[in-house]
Amino acid sequence: MYKTIDLRSLNAGRHMTEEEIADEQRIIEASKKEPQVFGRLYDRYYEGIFHFVYRRTDDEELTADLCSQTFLKALQNLKKYEFRGLPFSAWLFRIASNEVNKFYNKKKKNRVFSIEEERVLELFETDEKEFSQEQVQLLIKTLKELPTETIEVLELRFFEDRSFKEIAFILNIGESGAKMRLYRAVEKLKEHFKVNWNE
Repeated sequence: MYKTIDLRSLNAGRHMTEEEIADEQRIIEASKKEPQVFGRLYDRYYEGIFHFVYRRTDDEELTADLCSQTFLKALQNLKKYEFRGLPFSAWLFRIASNEVNKFYNKKKKNRVFSIEEERVLELFETDEKEFSQEQVQLLIKTLKELPTETIEVLELRFFEDRSFKEIAFILNIGESGAKMRLYRAVEKLKEHFKVNWNE
């Protein structure tokens, strides 16, 4: 049968312990004085930022360039960074999101969103059967027709396991606005599934 998504039960998978947060803050403070220490943060977060950007470009070379720009800007502005109760990675994701937006605005190219099918289908699991390839393609087509700002919230919440507080910070929107975008998008997708496949 159709699986209901309880958005309230979805916890941020990137939760850090107080000890991990304190350790990260020590690295950040040391990086402000000795930039070479920043390499530890680069090593820790590069892969996650790369995948985040790649889903928006579907181009490895462009992704590598935008990631380099992201970390360069982070290093250049590190002295301005202030801890706000969020992981340092949220700041990196915000910079990366801005870099991607700047690229598309400057080039006036159509935006790309590369969707990992298995991650999308986790939202719509059924107990009785697997989805046909036709159903999968229809779901992906529906996702791609959603506005960019809606896709961004879906991606950060379900693919990146970010809390609403982090999503609001990364996208520079209100927390209630982030929740509303997500609820509307999920309801639209669930409705689309029900209409097309009588789940």
